Amino acid sequence: MQQRVNFENRNGNALAGIIHLPDNNNVLSYALFAHCFTCTKNINAATNIADALAQNGIATLRFDFTGLGGSKGKFEDSTFSTNIEDLVDAADFLSKAYEAPQLLVGHSLGGTAILAASEHIHSAKAVASIASPADPEHILHLLANDLQHLAEKGSCNIAIGGRELTFKQAFVDDVRKYNIDFRKLNKALMVLHSPIDAMVSVEEAAKIFGEALHPKSFVTLDNADHLLSNDADSHYAGSVLATWAKRYIDIAEPKENTTQGVHVRAKTDQGFLCNIDAGKHTLLADEPLSVDGATDLGPSPYDYLASALGTCTAMTLNMYARFKKLPVEEVRVSVDHDRIHTKDCTDCENTEGHIDVFSRKISIVGDIDEEHKQRMLNIADRCPVHKTLENEIKIETKLTN
Repeated sequence: MQQRVNFENRNGNALAGIIHLPDNNNVLSYALFAHCFTCTKNINAATNIADALAQNGIATLRFDFTGLGGSKGKFEDSTFSTNIEDLVDAADFLSKAYEAPQLLVGHSLGGTAILAASEHIHSAKAVASIASPADPEHILHLLANDLQHLAEKGSCNIAIGGRELTFKQAFVDDVRKYNIDFRKLNKALMVLHSPIDAMVSVEEAAKIFGEALHPKSFVTLDNADHLLSNDADSHYAGSVLATWAKRYIDIAEPKENTTQGVHVRAKTDQGFLCNIDAGKHTLLADEPLSVDGATDLGPSPYDYLASALGTCTAMTLNMYARFKKLPVEEVRVSVDHDRIHTKDCTDCENTEGHIDVFSRKISIVGDIDEEHKQRMLNIADRCPVHKTLENEIKIETKLTN
């Protein structure tokens, strides 16, 4: 389950992020992910690793650094130092809105930044770098052909990864001043790297691992490329990280949701997106992209209403088939919702206004005759949701804290 978020960094720029949450809402801990140099939060490796962590109970925030992807601000004003600041601000956002992150993960230069930022994120107990250089100055090899021109002019446009970005001399000066002391991490460390990485040599990983103190672990990513372009590589990295991290982070007790009813939470700045807690189950509701301000991250309210009728119908018919020992293999129900004027309704009691119409189509798969199918069609009207929708409904509403 993914939830879009926005938060401000210390410079007042709105940064765009996505939190991956476990489908069962049993969050064991939180993690923060830093994407690769000039990438965005939406690179496949970031998405897959966050998914794998969430599937293992570790909710993970991936976000765009200043001036990249959906985040505000100017990229040309960003530096390695501002990336570190963005990471600290993201951790602060998690601490206030959700829970302080205990696991920090970074890819490529994002991994170097996460290692440098870790001393400022006191909640972190474990940190991992993926295909990361030991020294941020390593990234300057991508700008090698333009460094002299950049020094002379103070800024220039440089093509990286198929995009032209504006760099300032301040970026170069900033990365050159850093010398990360990995002996002072004071956190469990995992280094993941491919021996055939053509962008950042595995020797960089050896420097990080060699200087760091225990506990530390090294995982080789075999035939993976630098960007972990093969989905299997990033899924593997995320799964290994989750298993390793649980050895060092504090694991929250799984929450057993015993509250009654359905509980909905909706943040005003997230458009139509709603978080639904139904017992121990967590769902999302939204509107389609055709609705201004919607993000289409979940079914619409009327989709849920139609789903309630469809699922109740299928449950009722299957229960009847089991009771009567009918050779039914599967029940399929399709439900469409519409609103029509009562004058177009031939069997409606009301003659004014509009009426909601749910069109239900039922398919019964199995070796049963037409007589039994007709009987099951009649049984469909006995489904409790069907009865509720046809009965008089009263809704009581009151304000609570």
